[in-house]
Amino acid sequence: EVQLVESGGGLVQAGGLLRPSCAASGSSSDAYAIAWFRQAPGKEREGVSCVDKSNGNTYYADSVKGRFTISSDNAKNTVYLQMNRLKPEDTAVYYCALVRLSSWYALVHPLKGYEYEYWGQGTQVTVSS
Repeated sequence: EVQLVESGGGLVQAGGLLRPSCAASGSSSDAYAIAWFRQAPGKEREGVSCVDKSNGNTYYADSVKGRFTISSDNAKNTVYLQMNRLKPEDTAVYYCALVRLSSWYALVHPLKGYEYEYWGQGTQVTVSS
């Protein structure tokens, strides 16, 4: 039902910026949360940022707080992750994920992967030193 497609990754030098996007299709409801996760080779998946569209709350991992900003363009059904002052340790495949919400289900752990129903295919972000 819901399809997520990420794009906009790439290769940048440390201190640079990228703004990957996640286009969602298959749902017109605003009762959902959408998040960015990342996974580097040999490492566990890490929740990066989330926006809960039911209340507007946003969440960030400590490792990216102050550098990354999640935003959305509702007319385009697209969510963005503005990544500034990138570091080599930000190198990973970045995934977006979505969970539908309701009056009886709200997010408890916004940056935990098990909360999410739908996942995109990922986009590679590489930061060189």
